[in-house]
Amino acid sequence: MAMVCLSDFEAYAKKYLPKIAWDYFAAGADDCTTRDENILAYKRIRFRPRVLRDVSVRDIRTKILGTEISFPVGIAPTGFHQLAWPDGEKSTARAARAMNTCYIASTYSTCTLEEISAAAPGGLRWFQLYIHRNRAASQQLVQRAEALGFQGLVLTADLPYAGKRRDDIRNGFRLPPHMKVKNLERAFEVCKMSLLDPSVTWNDIYWLRSLTRLPIIIKGILTREDAELAVRHGVQGIIVSNHGGRQLDEGPATIDALVEVVEAVRGRVEVYVDGGIRKGSDVLKALALGAKCVFIGRPALWGLAYKGEEGLQEVLRILQDEFRLSMALAGCASVSEIGQHLVQFSKL
Repeated sequence: MAMVCLSDFEAYAKKYLPKIAWDYFAAGADDCTTRDENILAYKRIRFRPRVLRDVSVRDIRTKILGTEISFPVGIAPTGFHQLAWPDGEKSTARAARAMNTCYIASTYSTCTLEEISAAAPGGLRWFQLYIHRNRAASQQLVQRAEALGFQGLVLTADLPYAGKRRDDIRNGFRLPPHMKVKNLERAFEVCKMSLLDPSVTWNDIYWLRSLTRLPIIIKGILTREDAELAVRHGVQGIIVSNHGGRQLDEGPATIDALVEVVEAVRGRVEVYVDGGIRKGSDVLKALALGAKCVFIGRPALWGLAYKGEEGLQEVLRILQDEFRLSMALAGCASVSEIGQHLVQFSKL
């Protein structure tokens, strides 16, 4: 079967993954309204393409926090990659390095930070952190990541408690006995999300800054008010995210929230977005609305489910090719030419 677009990988993963794994990856909270809206919101954005512009050579490179990546798509943090492919996060890290882009490794990885680092030396990796009640364990994770050469710390801020994902409850979701949340193995019982610390506040940014020299990126911001607080607390980046619709249902689609956040920060920190990106034209829309880079979650898992590292590279390559083509057809020869003039919102 020729894999032509990301929905081909989705169909493959749904067909061949065990139901409990597919349901876990696909789950949104409650009615899945926000999960689905993340995708639908892109369809309400229309292009204003420019013509008769020289697009014979296109430069799709960009920089995030000073490091160049081959194109503005990275891999968002998602948990339990061994549910999709036996090598798990090691394959994810290798694919990201091969495509010269950023991979954000999750606290809930099924490979250790050491294994991820060794699998793709020299790759651009950030580490995603959940702050747990056991602060010593969280501190140790941050310091391990920095020592291993991870180049950014991504604090997920929208999960004081896990959202209600109905299929996981129906399935009694747990990791299979042979899989472990490797980075927390010695500190926690597997999958006890109640060990997350719901008392975390903005003041804990100062605590994190005291532990590490790594730039801090906050993931999970959807409002002007929180964007302004993030800037005030000295973070270097914001990921506009609603956790793939897995937390508070009926919040805004991330591409809609992006505009508000970009306006609030006024260029003082870099802004990224995840959720709902399924085509290269979606990447172009996100950049036109002010994102520096986008991150993909579920599509990366579909690629792993298809052919591991090779499948994920194929997903990234398709997005790269689609983005390059969309840029040309919209009249942009480089990422620097992408701006809000390229898009308009319309009611379907």
